[in-house]
Amino acid sequence: MKTFKSFINETTTLKTKEDVQRWLDEMEIQNYTISSNLIVNVKGDVSLINKQLTTIPVQFGVVNGDFIISMNKLTSLKGSPTKVGGSFYCTDNKLENLEYSPRIVGGDFYCTFNHLKTLKGAPEKVGWSFNYYGNPDIKDEKLTTKVNGQINGNTEDD
Repeated sequence: MKTFKSFINETTTLKTKEDVQRWLDEMEIQNYTISSNLIVNVKGDVSLINKQLTTIPVQFGVVNGDFIISMNKLTSLKGSPTKVGGSFYCTDNKLENLEYSPRIVGGDFYCTFNHLKTLKGAPEKVGWSFNYYGNPDIKDEKLTTKVNGQINGNTEDD
């Protein structure tokens, strides 16, 4: 018999409110609401560090705190929130692009140590720093994101 965890690793997106709620509870995400179209909004942080995720099986809308999906096996940011009030961390995954990134990030944006080939799909606005070092395939690409802090990209030492 398949466990729920193995089921979600094989499924791209959960289809019922009950399955979404079950997954959120299993991932210990709190203070969430699920809309009728299954978009999940969270008042607080979402921490999905090292959960062996290959996909984000729910669609997040707005997360008021930090959204952390680092140290997984993600090849896509599909399911990420459209707006993050805090910082967004997708470090140490298998991402090749930033498609499905949040449009607005209030704090820092970290997409370091992936397999990025381009910065296309990056957020429109980042409140603090934008960090993409550890992605040596990105060379001299102009970032179109409005960043209020530093941009930390690849250096000659990478």
